[in-house]
Amino acid sequence: MSADHPWRSSGDDVLVDVRLTPKSSKDGIDGIDCLADGRCVLKARVRAVPEKGAANKALIKLVAKAVGLPKSAVDLESGTTSRIKTLRLTGDAELIGGVLASICSD
Repeated sequence: MSADHPWRSSGDDVLVDVRLTPKSSKDGIDGIDCLADGRCVLKARVRAVPEKGAANKALIKLVAKAVGLPKSAVDLESGTTSRIKTLRLTGDAELIGGVLASICSD
């Protein structure tokens, strides 16, 4: 996994940095973006509002479906109330990295 991607291995898991836009017109993953501080993030948007964790739940569901994992294999590691979040994906790190690369190249 390369430094120009927003995901990295952490033991047997993969950590993914995400910039979430809630209250969008549709759910989707929009590729990779670089923040002003140089960090790369996966751009995601969900229709859910950022109230009572609804947007976070929608993000977990979106990423799990996109990567082909059960929702139980995706956890919010940090960023509960922030637009920038870190997700922990549990599974085969090589496979998850390959799927994320494929999603971002579309």
